[in-house]
Amino acid sequence: MRTFPKVTLAALAATCALAALAPAIGQDRPESILPPGFGDTTPTPAPTPRAPSAGSTAQPARPAQSGQPGAPAQPVAPVPAPPGGLATIQPLPPSSPPTGPDGAPIVPPVGTPAPIDPAVVAQYEMPAFARRSLDRVGAIGQTEGGVAADAFGAADGPYLQTLMRRLTAPLPSRWMSILLRRVLVSRVETPAGVNGADFAAERGWLLLRMGESVAARAVVQGVDTANYTPKLYQVAMNTALATGDPGGLCPLVDGAIQRVPARSWTLAQAMCAGLSGEPSRAGTLITAARRRNVASGVDMLLAQKVVGAGGQGRQAVTIEWDGVDQLTTWRLGLAMATGVVVPDPLFATVGPQATYWRALSPGLTIGNRLAAAEAAAAQGVLSNAALVDLYGAADGDDSVQSAATATAQDLRTAYADRNAEARLTALRSIWGASTDAAPAYARLVLTARAAVRIPAALGKGDADRLVASMLSAGLDHSASRWLGVVDRGGDAWAMLVLADPNPGTRLSYGDLASYSGGPGDSALKQRMLFAGLAGLGRLSAGDIERAAQALGVPIGTENAWTRALDRAARAGQPGTVALLAATGLQTARWHGVPPEALYRIVAALRAVGLEGEARMLAAEAIARA
Repeated sequence: MRTFPKVTLAALAATCALAALAPAIGQDRPESILPPGFGDTTPTPAPTPRAPSAGSTAQPARPAQSGQPGAPAQPVAPVPAPPGGLATIQPLPPSSPPTGPDGAPIVPPVGTPAPIDPAVVAQYEMPAFARRSLDRVGAIGQTEGGVAADAFGAADGPYLQTLMRRLTAPLPSRWMSILLRRVLVSRVETPAGVNGADFAAERGWLLLRMGESVAARAVVQGVDTANYTPKLYQVAMNTALATGDPGGLCPLVDGAIQRVPARSWTLAQAMCAGLSGEPSRAGTLITAARRRNVASGVDMLLAQKVVGAGGQGRQAVTIEWDGVDQLTTWRLGLAMATGVVVPDPLFATVGPQATYWRALSPGLTIGNRLAAAEAAAAQGVLSNAALVDLYGAADGDDSVQSAATATAQDLRTAYADRNAEARLTALRSIWGASTDAAPAYARLVLTARAAVRIPAALGKGDADRLVASMLSAGLDHSASRWLGVVDRGGDAWAMLVLADPNPGTRLSYGDLASYSGGPGDSALKQRMLFAGLAGLGRLSAGDIERAAQALGVPIGTENAWTRALDRAARAGQPGTVALLAATGLQTARWHGVPPEALYRIVAALRAVGLEGEARMLAAEAIARA
């Protein structure tokens, strides 16, 4: 099984485009691109008359009469057609305007021009073949890693929107977050009862709350600007700020001011004028906004700093965070756009989503992104490959602290050293000196592919960490070779029997009873192993009933959530199942997930063809419980 990397540098696209255009936009005196002679006031000499060809009856052209100013020009005789039959068209001689009986010229009446039909203009601005339908909105198709277009089946649109709106994010599970992102960003059919733009807005808003700023922008930009609704305008504003891309607001600002007037859009108009190389207009708009008390303090200064980043933006603005006691999307977004470092204490005033947004921001230095990137990797926002790439770039970067540089050097050894013992020693250093304490889950994600290179015989003492590390990146086939090496009844064994890609794997009640639970909350781990195996269908019906009673896991309990999940699974709706499964995981940590909920979720995912995600989710429960 593989993960789907999602970190891109799409947030730089608008900024780079403006930077590339800034010299041309900002120059005081534009250069002429016409050939020499065009636009000169000196009259061009008349061409030398040619002698008529034999047999031609055309008269030679008369010399031009250059007399007093205002003298009427003489008519020019036609020039003979050149060989080949292509005649040169000459202007007709001027004619006198018609006059009335009194000798005054007759001026034809000027009629009122017919109004231009906006629909006709729209045809030229966006031809029909280039328009995108609201019936299917999303960034990736099924061949690109997304779910099928009918992933929500016949589910009611308002019902799905309610699920999204009430979902508390981020989720405790990396693998559930990855699956939910895939569903929300996929090119899916708009369900009945909702507007396609509004449905995209709800998806984008949930992605933002999950910390998936880049994915949210991809969904929002999948709708043509002519189809934007007030809800989508609001989400688009937050998406542009979360990605540190105020330039992304410029195509929307005119329509937004008319339909959803707000202080943020008023300042966005000024910022877009500055980014377009119109500093005078931007200054006027900023002055008007200040006079109307649209914004003040650091909010206004950050907007002015964005204006100064545009063409001819001849102003330097210093941002001071003294006295600022609350971080907002506006402040974080414009700070990321202009490379301003936000003090770490301010991140304690907002949810963890802001930390994940910072991890995805290319406008910040690597040193300011590393800690956030680790948190994002543990959540599923960053892939193993993206985190490794970031640490690879950190080695030798002046903005990176010495501890991070040491980790980057250990990571190089763990991945590239020819000596297996040296690689294992480097992995232990990355995980932490203590072999008893569980390493941070982000470090397991960081070392996933390096763990694959450790021989099973050499790494048997570190099997729990090595297996958890490989499975954090979905490397189930690589991890499965450890199944005959690890001790039966340990954490590594429990994760492997859950993640085993062989669909025919079956276990007995005795196998389940042999699991001691390992370090940590052993009783919870035992219940989680049972829930995962039962949901994957790897225990017989009799063993499931016996273990449920012995471990006290009420897997047969029914409520509104279990019934909704069962209906969606029976209807074959993977998108709806993913939403409902995420609803069942709304807790801060894995310790708060009931084993019976894990059983229902794993079984439902498996029923709609998402067995790979179900196996990784069950194994993650052992690694993080």
